[in-house]
Amino acid sequence: MISSGDTKIRKAKVISRRVFIISLVKVVIFTGIVGRLFSLQVKENKKYLTLSDKNRLREWKLPPIRGEFVDYFGNIIAGNMEVYRLHVIPEQVENFNYLMTRLKTILDLSDNEYSKIIKKKNKQKPWETIIISENLSWSQFSKLNLYLHELDGAKPVLSVSRYYPYKENFTHVLGYLSRASTSDIENSESIKKNYVPGLRVGKIGLEKTFESDLIGTNGIQRYEVNAYGKRVNQVDHILGKKGKNIKLTIDAEVQKYVNELLIGRSGSISVMDIYTGEIIALHSSPSFDPTLFLHGISNEDWKSIRENPLKPLLNKTVSGLYSPGSTIKPIVALSALENDVISPEMKVRCTGKIELYGHRYHCWKEKGHGYMNLREAIKQSCDTYFYEASRKLGVDRLNVTAKRFGLGNNVFDGLFPDEKKGLVPSTKWKKNNLGVGWVLGETLLTGIGQGYIQTTPVQLCLMTAQLANGGFKIYPRLTFDNNYEDYETVKHKMFQKTIEKKNSTIGLIETSKELIFSAKNKYEILFRNQENIKFVLDAMYGSTNEVFGTSYKSRIEDTKYQFAGKTGTAQVKRITEEARKLDLKTEQIPYEERDHALYVAYGPYKHPRYAMSIVIEHGGSGSKAAAPIAKKLFKFVIDRHELREIIRKRKLKNI
Repeated sequence: MISSGDTKIRKAKVISRRVFIISLVKVVIFTGIVGRLFSLQVKENKKYLTLSDKNRLREWKLPPIRGEFVDYFGNIIAGNMEVYRLHVIPEQVENFNYLMTRLKTILDLSDNEYSKIIKKKNKQKPWETIIISENLSWSQFSKLNLYLHELDGAKPVLSVSRYYPYKENFTHVLGYLSRASTSDIENSESIKKNYVPGLRVGKIGLEKTFESDLIGTNGIQRYEVNAYGKRVNQVDHILGKKGKNIKLTIDAEVQKYVNELLIGRSGSISVMDIYTGEIIALHSSPSFDPTLFLHGISNEDWKSIRENPLKPLLNKTVSGLYSPGSTIKPIVALSALENDVISPEMKVRCTGKIELYGHRYHCWKEKGHGYMNLREAIKQSCDTYFYEASRKLGVDRLNVTAKRFGLGNNVFDGLFPDEKKGLVPSTKWKKNNLGVGWVLGETLLTGIGQGYIQTTPVQLCLMTAQLANGGFKIYPRLTFDNNYEDYETVKHKMFQKTIEKKNSTIGLIETSKELIFSAKNKYEILFRNQENIKFVLDAMYGSTNEVFGTSYKSRIEDTKYQFAGKTGTAQVKRITEEARKLDLKTEQIPYEERDHALYVAYGPYKHPRYAMSIVIEHGGSGSKAAAPIAKKLFKFVIDRHELREIIRKRKLKNI
């Protein structure tokens, strides 16, 4: 029998054992806690401090500030302005439908705008920003701030947007911005690196070409947030780097003026310095306001632009292809002289038409010009004379000269991706592309700027500039860079080239009276005998400033403004014998069947500095529709020249 004493001893031992075990467990647990605390606070301090900061701090990338475009005089032609936007991040909104209902009322959103936002929200991730409004008006912004205390999750954001103070005047040069697409992000490292919701990037023109230079870098804002993700305090603000400003050679006032001259017309005007290649004006008409695309163009505006029969979306200056008409005749004359197939004294009798192998080829003057020499043929634009000159010359030799002076090649070397090369035909070209041989009648048509030959307006301007500077190769430029050479430098180099040519034949080989250049070089000589260039320029003077010249009515007698040029009329439809008999006036012909009017010119005649080309689509004749525009424009350009020289000389002093 177990005594009560033994029972008490046994119970005491059990209790002692349990206390020991519990104490041991406590020690183990406490040691574990201390060890874990040591690990968290000492060994892994940095790791958890970083995680804590990431949870406490939020970082927002700010839109990069885009570089600006300025004209020759430093006027901003594409700048930046502050705009107010409204952002919403769905995961930070307790009741998204309620918020949107309130915003619809406050901002007066249409049903269409409201549904677009809802669709966008359903497509995006909950943490991705939705831009409710791209450009809040001041009244909308003020009203929004009045109710902001009850709009949980709505974030008014001060941002920067593009603005174009000259509106439609520079659209085809600068292009426009629009929201970055998936392909934009994938194809451009600079866009991918600096992307933020709502980022605008260049879509066409120089805005697209210089995207990497213009885009800049993001600014960063860091905020401390509470447990609900709301901003409590701004911790840091790192400024982004503004994109590079780009200076153009264009004079904004001249650009504005050419736009005014082309209002109501479809066409193009180009103005170029004949020595430096600086583009003074480059305009395609009609144009459109590029700001329409910044915040999403409306269906109505897009339809109006897209369906306009005058094609405002087409940059006619670099992408429009036209038969040059009689503006090609100075080059035909030069090529024939350079190849010794005619002389200036050669005479041709013009009766108004010729027949060749059963085909009739007409001169523009129905009863003919009578006997013509070369100078008079250029001056009066006699087609019959140039039929004979081109027959003797042949299309292949004309092809060489025309390409040398800038036709059939890109002028801006990649600056405008949509630039067209045009076409100067040859016997080889036709065989390779059309599979048939060349016929003599096509040579005659090419000699008066019709048939297969196609040029852009800026090519005609370059052709004229290289004739006017005495026959030297230049490279047109729209921007300034480290390779820029001033007027005096260029003139000196051209003079040196002439001296070298007289003293040496290095780099030139004469074969069958054609010049073949051994290598491309700056300001290379484009002529065999410079007297031939002078002859052609003198004939162009006669065309504008002498009686019977085709642009005589547009002459300026003041030598300060006096210019020389060549008219052109390009057929868009074959003229039938019935149409010739009707002899309708331009306004009696359906618009789309009227001839294109062209004019190329250089001036001032005594000391030339500028060349221009003018194309008026379906304008009728060059003498009536294009040459009068040149008369107005030359006065304006030459008056602006004095201001341009002041800026140029001031820059030279600072170098």
